[in-house]
Amino acid sequence: MRPVRIGCSGWNYDDWRGRLYPEGLGKARWLGRYAEVFDTVEVNSTFYRLASRNAVQRWVEQTPPDFLFAAKASRYLTHIRRLRDLEQGIERYYERIEPLVRSGKLGPIVWQLPANFRRDDEVLAGALAVLPPGRHCFEFRHESWFKPHVYELLRGSGAALVIGDHPKWPFQARKLTCDWTLVRLHHGRRGRRGNYSERELDEWARRIAQWRRRAEVLVYFNNDWEGFAVDNARSLKRRLQPSRAGSAPVAGGGIRASGSSRSARRSRAGSGRA
Repeated sequence: MRPVRIGCSGWNYDDWRGRLYPEGLGKARWLGRYAEVFDTVEVNSTFYRLASRNAVQRWVEQTPPDFLFAAKASRYLTHIRRLRDLEQGIERYYERIEPLVRSGKLGPIVWQLPANFRRDDEVLAGALAVLPPGRHCFEFRHESWFKPHVYELLRGSGAALVIGDHPKWPFQARKLTCDWTLVRLHHGRRGRRGNYSERELDEWARRIAQWRRRAEVLVYFNNDWEGFAVDNARSLKRRLQPSRAGSAPVAGGGIRASGSSRSARRSRAGSGRA
């Protein structure tokens, strides 16, 4: 069995007060508290702006030695440059996250492409050729990308296809292109207001249990509003824990993720989601 890590996309959400963060706990201590519950996080802020090296160094200091950060690639590279002429932008990006690289806590870089970015094999191949060493994965949001030749390009470079889940993109494929994969769970289909239902979590637990026979699996819940991501991630972790009788994961029967009647979701830019 390969390792499975489960966490959330970001950690700095006011909705999580009283759910993950005790009332009165200062925001400067939220990451440390988050790391007591989860062993990985996906950093969304690096998508919107270049990170501060000082902030990144604090992330390293506030988390345990085995903690792992996945980091979103800059939208300047994915949405403006659209994977072309990446060398200078990549250099600037990596300069800012250097404390993560040095610490060994940097996991995959997540290259999320815009929904209007159609398949271009030449552009993808050029981008793959200039990526720095390490793990990289691509989330495509246009249907044209989900073809065998694209999977072969990723496989040839040791890059992963992001397994995304959102009703807006039902065509996103669940393919393994290397010995690890990254799953982004954006929005439940059967739970209320984007929460994942118990049945959906059971289904994802079964899929992940199968994938981990061949690949390491990193899972991030992106439905942060109303604390859904925290509840869903905890519930999925319980489902994948070894049973008391042996090493087989729990197949289902997890605790229902609770909802909240508080206000609906914030905008993506305001909340740090994408």
